[in-house]
Amino acid sequence: MHDLDYYHSSEGNTHKHTYRLHERKKLIMASAITGAIFIVEVIGGIITNSLALLSDAGHMLTHLFALLISLFAIMFASKPPTQRKTYGFYRLEILAALLNGIILLLITVWIFYEAYHRFLAPETISSGKMFFLAIIGLFANISCVYILKSDEHGHSLNVKSAFLHMLGDTISSVGVIIGAVIIYYANWYIVDPIISIMLCILILIWSYKLIMESIDILLEATPKDINVGEVISRLEQIPGVEGAHDIHIWTITSGMYAMSVHIDTKDMPISKTAAISREINRILVEKFRIGHTVIQYGCECNNNNGEIRNAKYETNSNDKMI
Repeated sequence: MHDLDYYHSSEGNTHKHTYRLHERKKLIMASAITGAIFIVEVIGGIITNSLALLSDAGHMLTHLFALLISLFAIMFASKPPTQRKTYGFYRLEILAALLNGIILLLITVWIFYEAYHRFLAPETISSGKMFFLAIIGLFANISCVYILKSDEHGHSLNVKSAFLHMLGDTISSVGVIIGAVIIYYANWYIVDPIISIMLCILILIWSYKLIMESIDILLEATPKDINVGEVISRLEQIPGVEGAHDIHIWTITSGMYAMSVHIDTKDMPISKTAAISREINRILVEKFRIGHTVIQYGCECNNNNGEIRNAKYETNSNDKMI
C-alpha cells in the first residue's frame, strides 16, 4: 500500500509535518473565535428576540463544526494504523461529518417552525442590539477568513473547505445586518423571519451536501473528481500493461483516495512487475491524487499442452480483496 509520502523525500515529509502543525494552530484559532461569537449570538438572539440572529448563530454553528471536524481529522491523522484499524482513524472525520449534517437538519426544522409562527404573529425586535451583535459576528468571521486564507490554495482540502464555510458565514452576517437596518428604519418585523428562512436555506444546502458526501464516502463511491474511464485509459498506456479492469476507486477520508485494480501483462517474472507498479503509482499520484493502491497482476499463459489459460482468474478467483 502506497501513500503520497512514499514519493517524497524525508526532507519533504519533515516539511509536511511542520505544515500540518501550522495548519492545526490556524484551525484552533479560528475555532476559538467562532465558538465565542456563536455563544454571544445565541445569548444576544434570546435577549433581542431576534430569530435572524439565532439563525445566524445556527449557521455559525455549522462552520464551527466544520472547523472542529477539520481539526479532529488532523489530530487523528497523525496516529498510526493498528491491526484492527489498518487504514488508521481517518473515517472518524466522515462519521463526525454525517452526525453534524443530521444535527443541522434538526436545527433548520426548529428555525422554520419558529419562522412560520412569526409570519403569523410578528414579534417586536431590538434592532439596535441585533445590529451591534451582528457587527461583532461579521468582524469575527472576517478574522477567521483572514486566518485561513493563506491555506486556501494549499494542499489541505480540510482547511480549504473550512475557509469556504467561514466565507459563507461572513455573507450570512451581512444579511442579518441588513435585516437589522430595515427593521430599525421601517419597523418591518416580518423581515426577521424572512432573513431567517433565507439563512436556513443556506444551512440546508450545506447540511445536505455534507450528508450526501459523507454517505458517498461510507458507501465507497467513486470520488466525483475522478473519471474511471480516464484512469483505465491512462494505465493502459503504460509499457507492459495490456489491460486494466475490475477497478475500484474509493475515498478513505476527504482528499485521500484508494484504488484496487487487475492489471493484465505478458507472461513475466514477478520481479519485472515492480517497475510497472512504480509507474502505475507515480501516474495515480500525479494525475489523480490516488495515494493508496492494491494491484493484482495476471496474464494469459501457455500450459504444458500448449493451451492458453488465464492465470489470473485461476489463481485469484476465490481471493477476497479488502
